[in-house]
Amino acid sequence: MNWVAVSWGVLSLVLIVAEILVPGAFLLWLGLAAGVLFLVTLLMPALPILAQIVLFAVFSVVFIQIYRTKYRGRTRNSDNPLLNRRADQLIGNSYVLETAVVQGRGTVRVGDAIWTVRADQDLPAGSTVRVVAVTDGMNLAVEPVA
Repeated sequence: MNWVAVSWGVLSLVLIVAEILVPGAFLLWLGLAAGVLFLVTLLMPALPILAQIVLFAVFSVVFIQIYRTKYRGRTRNSDNPLLNRRADQLIGNSYVLETAVVQGRGTVRVGDAIWTVRADQDLPAGSTVRVVAVTDGMNLAVEPVA
């Protein structure tokens, strides 16, 4: 066994072990590319070092693209899809206006937080409103409760 093949094999193991220690999914693909190059250099020991480096780069790009297209874009089903979307959790709930809606803007208190609300009509403070949508990411669109 030649020292170049052994070097690619060691690099492959180091990168795969580093992937275990470091979060993410990047070093694994480089480790697999080094592993494939280990096999290539076993079969073709006279392959020039420059060709080996080019093949390593090509294999790395191919493995990373496979990862990006096959695995990275997958959506995970969650038992609580609105967990990190607090404003969306408020849709359908009713609250009492903290301040009056004047020129389409007012506020409601939700727990210990004050939220800006938008409405199509002016409403006095103390009115009960229902959240119908989230606008601009953090503003609640509301309508009066009949």
